[in-house]
Amino acid sequence: MCGITGWVSFDRDLTAEATTLHAMTETMACRGPDDRGVWAEGPAALGHRRLAIIDLPGGRQPMSLDTPEGTVALVYSGETYNFTELRRELTDRGHRFTTDSDTEVVLHAYVEWGDALAERLNGMYAFAIWDGRRDKLVMIRDRMGIKPFYYYRTADGVLFGSEPKAILANPLVRPRVTLDGLRELLVMIKTPGHAVWDGMREVEPGTVVTVDRSGLSTRVYWRLETRPHEDDRDTTIATVRTLLDDIVRRQLVADVPRCTLLSGGLDSSAMTALAARQLADQGEKVRSFAVDFVGQAENFVADELRGTPDTPFVHDVARLAGTDHQDIVLDAQALADPAVREQVIRARDLPAGFGDMDASLLLLFRAIRQKSTVALSGESADEVFGGYLQFFDEDARRADTFPWLVRFGRHFGDDSDMLRTDVGKSLDLEGYIADGYRTAIAGIERLAGESDFEFRMRQICHLHLTRFVRILLDRKDRMSMRTGLEVRVPFCDHRLVEYVFNTPWALKSFDGREKSLLREASKDVLPQSVYDRVKSPYPSTQDPRYARALQDQAKELLARPSHRVFDLVDRDRLKRAAEREAPVSGQAARRGLERTLDLAQWLDIYQPELILG
Repeated sequence: MCGITGWVSFDRDLTAEATTLHAMTETMACRGPDDRGVWAEGPAALGHRRLAIIDLPGGRQPMSLDTPEGTVALVYSGETYNFTELRRELTDRGHRFTTDSDTEVVLHAYVEWGDALAERLNGMYAFAIWDGRRDKLVMIRDRMGIKPFYYYRTADGVLFGSEPKAILANPLVRPRVTLDGLRELLVMIKTPGHAVWDGMREVEPGTVVTVDRSGLSTRVYWRLETRPHEDDRDTTIATVRTLLDDIVRRQLVADVPRCTLLSGGLDSSAMTALAARQLADQGEKVRSFAVDFVGQAENFVADELRGTPDTPFVHDVARLAGTDHQDIVLDAQALADPAVREQVIRARDLPAGFGDMDASLLLLFRAIRQKSTVALSGESADEVFGGYLQFFDEDARRADTFPWLVRFGRHFGDDSDMLRTDVGKSLDLEGYIADGYRTAIAGIERLAGESDFEFRMRQICHLHLTRFVRILLDRKDRMSMRTGLEVRVPFCDHRLVEYVFNTPWALKSFDGREKSLLREASKDVLPQSVYDRVKSPYPSTQDPRYARALQDQAKELLARPSHRVFDLVDRDRLKRAAEREAPVSGQAARRGLERTLDLAQWLDIYQPELILG
């Protein structure tokens, strides 16, 4: 896991641009605290920051290979879980390796198969290859979009990076955000390819982007496709378990300390238990970590979103699986600390407005990094197996929009409420969402004979797997890499995603509950309490001191009436929220405060030019 960046300029020699390349590379020091490297030759320059995971001494980058036709150079971020099999096949084809790293395997695979290597990879990755034989840059991103990857076209080439900050460090780029960028920033729909910053784009998941002297071209090598599912229930459950066992085995491979993120929910509990069983066969004990808040377990109050606290279930799993477990307990002061919010925004490059859920994730990862370098997470199981409440909510099912927005609006309110009236009218977020939704469902294929209900559930599953999950994967990557922690996501293995996506909804929920297939596939390793537990979202503090701290910070912001945030935010509405006497301990009540404070700090840090006309 690393940070990559680079610059291709066909009209100049980039060996003279070392200062700029170093500046771009250093923006991602947190992603790669173990090593750094740069490479330049003619019109191409590559930069790399390394977090060493496999073959600690041998995996340095940029990595290059000299061929009779020219040099091929690579910067790579992520993990290829089937690199051992690929290495064996390449060796049989005459390739010779000097390291044990997966990076060298990817480099040789490109030399052997060109960009068709993408179809052969199993993993999470974002990488760029300068092919000096043909003077072209090839950028490839994993199928699910686990690893971030951005690019920016210039007059004579392209800039790229794992994060926008690497591109923004180049003097060719102005940090501008237009109305369209603000729309994307303020709504949770994750338009494919959209990067918020003007002129910047994402390499879309499952896509190859090639840049040469004739311009830029893209090739989609993977998309989520509709296929018939012919396995019966027992065969489907057994197949899911077989896949999970193989996936966890592959993703436990590392030359550094590993652990699991354990929430006490079905997803993380199943993954932790399977990892514990596999490591026990090797005479090892898995470490597990959970996040909690001071006084939360003792004073928990159930609501519509969260019916139970996590901690009792976490401890049940840790006991049964025999993990070396630690709770990371956070207090309100740490969660509301502006310095922590600053780190969150610098990690994400955007004011995401997730409040204490982002702050707690960052602090959790920071604590874990002191003991482990790789963590396995249960992220994306809800999208794969159908775990969210909106899958079972009739209003969300029937709505002519993204289903999660129905529930979010009900529980958290509308982010546009905090905006100035004139800004809200200019943005027309409702129209932006409607356009995005129509585009998102347009290409979803229907099986012959599929009922209206089953097709609607297929659409909902597809939307979650191609839109919603990408929001959470980006969040997980940015928060973890800010602390130099690699987080792996077993439930994003494309084999599992493809297989479960195509199971009918009647099979996904055969017992009338969420994630029926996962529950049955892992029941032999779960405590009864977790097997019976109802889905509970990522935890959020209920401590009123957190909300009061937000109100105090909002009052400080209000004392600065010339702050640029008031070009966007309605000052009177913020004042009313800051002066409310009733506790604002619920997430809906404090959402506007969190979003506004994030926006203000983002404007201070990045100083973006806002184009509101």
